[in-house]
Formats: sequence, structure tokens, C-alpha cells
Amino acid sequence: MNNLLYRTKGDKVIWTIVIFLSLVSLLAVYSATGSLAYRERGGHTEYYLLKQLSVLVMGLLIIYFAHRVNYTIYSRVAQVGFLISIPLLVYTLAFGSHINDASRWIRLPIINLTFQTSDVAKLAIFMYVSRQLSRKQHIIDDFKKGFLPIIVPVGVICLLIMPANMSTALLLGASCMLLCFIGRVPIRFLAAMIAAGMVLVVMMFMLAKLTGKEMRTKTWQKRIDSFLHDDHTETPYQVQQANIAIAGGGFLGKGPGNSTQRNFLPHAYSDYIYATIIEEYGMVGAFLILASYMLLLLRCIRIYRKCPYAFGAFLAVGLSVTLVIQALTNMAVNVHLFPVTGVTLPMVSMGGSSVIFTSLAIGIILSVARNVEEMEGKQAEKERLERVMAAREDQAIA
Repeated sequence: MNNLLYRTKGDKVIWTIVIFLSLVSLLAVYSATGSLAYRERGGHTEYYLLKQLSVLVMGLLIIYFAHRVNYTIYSRVAQVGFLISIPLLVYTLAFGSHINDASRWIRLPIINLTFQTSDVAKLAIFMYVSRQLSRKQHIIDDFKKGFLPIIVPVGVICLLIMPANMSTALLLGASCMLLCFIGRVPIRFLAAMIAAGMVLVVMMFMLAKLTGKEMRTKTWQKRIDSFLHDDHTETPYQVQQANIAIAGGGFLGKGPGNSTQRNFLPHAYSDYIYATIIEEYGMVGAFLILASYMLLLLRCIRIYRKCPYAFGAFLAVGLSVTLVIQALTNMAVNVHLFPVTGVTLPMVSMGGSSVIFTSLAIGIILSVARNVEEMEGKQAEKERLERVMAAREDQAIA
């Protein structure tokens, strides 16, 4: 155990945030899955607690082993990951498991487990964009040679995700745009891409209506309309129940395990787990969760500023930005500041593949932090030796 702790490096604040969110996840999932356990598992409420515990332990192990790898290796992995993501997403659209009218999952044979291929694609595209940005800094102002090789892969991945999961595709595109902005891509290029993306989304809606193949456009349109018009008679059921949960939480909440809306709120253990947390832990709990993600972003910005190599800097800030944007979107949906989406709360919502790939992203961030820490340690040791040698020379002269 002591050897394991000694070999655990990286930003200690980020490690603390991960442990805190994991503990919150265990408490919230155990409380929120009571009704689900009675429906699906004959009242064995410990089943989902143990399942989430095993996933979180696996996630912590992934973080540990990923942070022990030199982050420069992920530059080579990025290309392979991107190339693998494309056929995976195509296969998912054609043959994936349909859950809630969307083909987002692939069911693995033999072990009979499902995972979202968009999780693989998100991680791969961020590593790929970070690699490309670091390699093309000298020609980043050139639209054809510098910008297109970065943005075209992003567009391909987003287009393949969009038919089944528009919210994820839009968030991924926005996160990549922000990373490109940090990577000194000219604003005129980014503005042109944002305009093109908006036109593409509108054309997709129109094409779906003209061809009669509406896919999930009805669902998207209904969610946006109900949010914009705020007609209480048309308010989605899950939004109503989330509002009741938040109102009942007050300042300090009802206490752990005392949520009542978990019995009525759909997906109280995943999409709407933040509303469940507010009901049980109040505004104090809500603030602590929000502050944790903001602190994670600040620590990653610190890593970005200290990392001397462009790839590591872009990788740390890019992965942190996508995690925090996802978290903020989930919280905004829960408090009805954003239309309903299927975005989960990273490291807190119950899940398998989402926790696994979130853990891998955090492990990569900590890998960059570990290397920055080691370089700072070597620099500090070098300066110490220089001071010692200078002191000895002064003594010899005296």
C-alpha cells in the first residue's frame, strides 16, 4: 500500500476531487436506485450499490495506470483511436442496440455488456485535436494546411454521432472549437465553422421532414419548444419532478437517503442525479458539486500554463474542458436552464462506459500533471545544487 501511494503522482487536488465525486456517486446512486431495485431486482437495493462500487474501483485503477504512462505515448494512440472510432460509430448507427429510440450503444457478445461508442470517439478526437494543434502551431493561420486537417476529423465524428445523440455532438463540437481557440486558431476560421454547423443542423431538420425520415428530430424539436415556450401544461414530466425535488431540498436538504422524488423522477440515478443530490443535500451540496468541477478546470488550466510542451498542455486543458462542459450541461438541464438532454454527470451518474472513459480522461490529465511535477522537481533540485556549489565557492574564497 505504501509503495502504491509513493508511486501515485500528479496533482493532489485533482485526486481529491476524484475521490470526493466517487463518494458522492456511491451515496447518490444507492439512494436513487431504490425504486429501480424493487422493479428489477426484487428489492435487493445493494445490487446497484455494489455494481457502482465495482465500476468506480475499476475507474480509479484506470486513472492510476493511465497516469503512470508518459503522456507523449497518447499522441501516437490518438491516431489509432480516431481511425477506430469512425467504423465503430458507423456500426453503431447501423446495428447498435436501440434504447429510448436511439442507436447509441454496442452490445458486446459473451459478456453481454453495452457501451456508448461516442465515449470512445470523444476521448479519441480530443487527443487527436491536441496532437494536430501542437504539430501545426507554425502554420495555424493557414486555413488549408493548418486548420482543415484539425477541423475535418471533428466534423466527421460529430456528423456520425449527431443522428442518435445530437446533444453530445453539439457539446463535442463546441468543446473542440474552444480547444482550437485556446490553440490560437484565428477567430474568423472558428466563426465560419460555427456558421457552417448551424446551417448543417437546420438542413438536417429540413431533410428529415422532406424525406419523412424524422429519426429523432421530433424529440429534439419537442424538447426545444417546451423549453423556449415554458408552457406549464406542456412541461416534460421529468422537468416537473426535478423542479419539485429542487424546491424540496431547500438550503441543507432532507438528508442522505431521504429523497422522495427519486420514486417519481425518471433516471434519478443518471441524467437527473443532480436534482436528487439537491433534494438530499440542499443548496450546500449543489454548490460543492459545482465547485468541484470548477476547481478541476482551474487546476487543469494551471497544468496547461506550466507544461512546456504544446501537446501536453492542449491535452490537459482540452479533456478538462469537455468534462466540465458536460457537467455544467447536466446541471443546467436539472435546474431547467437548458433543454432536456441525455448527458450524464461525469464520475457521479450511474454508468459503466461513461465512468470508464471519464476515468481514462482524468488519468491522462494526471499523466501530464505528473510529468510537469517531475520536471519541476528536477529544476528545483538543479537550483538547489547550484546554490550549494555557489555557497562552497564563497567559503573557499573566504
